[in-house]
Amino acid sequence: MGAARNPDEHYTYEDYASWPMDERWEIIHGAPYAMATPTEAHQRTVGEVSRQLSTFLLGKPCRAYIAPFSVRLNADDGDDIVVEPDVLVVCDRSKLADGKGVVGAPDFIMEVLSPSTVKHDTIRKFLLYQSSGVREYWIADPEEKFLVKYILRDGKYMATGHSADDASVPVDTLEGCAIDLTLVFAE
Repeated sequence: MGAARNPDEHYTYEDYASWPMDERWEIIHGAPYAMATPTEAHQRTVGEVSRQLSTFLLGKPCRAYIAPFSVRLNADDGDDIVVEPDVLVVCDRSKLADGKGVVGAPDFIMEVLSPSTVKHDTIRKFLLYQSSGVREYWIADPEEKFLVKYILRDGKYMATGHSADDASVPVDTLEGCAIDLTLVFAE
């Protein structure tokens, strides 16, 4: 990875866009966070959820994306929040107008935990996605074979837990869509 970012400096999307493409960073309220290299279990989880979502969305207006794909959550107000969710779904195509990522809150986001990202995904990003209006947020743990699904209701996330035995977990933001966790967490 290239030069470290100064944690005391305030960064924006303009800074992020100028950094080398082989470096993966997120910016949350101006603070830089280096992205960890994904494990095989992480990539397997991302790939299977993305495959199931993309198959369901064929011929529909929504689209699924995987990281790296930048999401600017406050482009109209400081532009100092840029995240790269593991999996995301966007239904409002106007949020893709710049061709470089998403401007605004995606409809669905899934993050896959790794030992180095637990706090980042379960606290920092949880609060960020909730306050930004991300309607559905999933946190998958491929090691424990467990998923927590959060649905935004009246500005707060409501949680349900799901295990590797759940063959049909509904994606609430996509009517008729369900993810088979037996495939997601298969060895």
